Amino acid sequence: MPEADLALLTGAAHEAGRIALGFWRREPRVWMKPDGAGPVTEADLAVNRHLETVLRAARPDYAWLSEESADDPARLRAEACFIVDPIDGTRAFIDGQMGFSVALAVVRQGEVTAGVVHLPAQGTTFAAHAAGPALRNGLAIAPARHDGLADAHVLAGKPSLEPQHWRGAVPPLRRGFRPSLAWRLCLVAEGQFDAALSVRPAWEWDVAAGVLIAARAGCRVSDLAGRPMRFNSPGAQVDGLVVAAQPLHGQMLAAMTPR
Repeated sequence: MPEADLALLTGAAHEAGRIALGFWRREPRVWMKPDGAGPVTEADLAVNRHLETVLRAARPDYAWLSEESADDPARLRAEACFIVDPIDGTRAFIDGQMGFSVALAVVRQGEVTAGVVHLPAQGTTFAAHAAGPALRNGLAIAPARHDGLADAHVLAGKPSLEPQHWRGAVPPLRRGFRPSLAWRLCLVAEGQFDAALSVRPAWEWDVAAGVLIAARAGCRVSDLAGRPMRFNSPGAQVDGLVVAAQPLHGQMLAAMTPR
């Protein structure tokens, strides 16, 4: 079943990418969500409608959790759930940048069993299921093996390097940034960066697919307390994230202020 779910997600992600590109760099309508939740575009909603139609028709017994859909608490009782971010990196999409993705996952009993992160403007697709390798455009990927915090190249927002998050001096990390959180995890999975770090809660739809891809590539993935992540939770968030191969993952956790 994970293989079949992955094939379904991959096809749906490519179709969604084509829809997104129909709006990209064409001044789509944009408005702000309530409560400071950020921007949304007509493209986000069009992609979300398409994905819900296709995926739920194929798996009518799966529940649904999407950034762009009203939450249905019935998902908490479901054995399987789609977790969807129609466009991860909406601000980049609005600005005409190429670093946005479609992020799709299937979760069973709290664990991600299939995940796809598709970057339509770049023609790149990362994918994995729970019993297979992590792939980039069909080829297996693996993380970098950086030992030690010094000069580790870490994808993180600026708040992650504020002093209160570290036991002593902030380590001499090289910070990078990409607009799509899902893409950041995939860049670590393929060894372009040594680690990804977020000290803020992350929405499940931003990370579920990338978490599986990074794990199947050979990374250790945890929240800020070092715990494995569980998905399809009531709050639909995880308590930050640390993603890296060992031993760097353990070194980062040991250097950070305990949760």
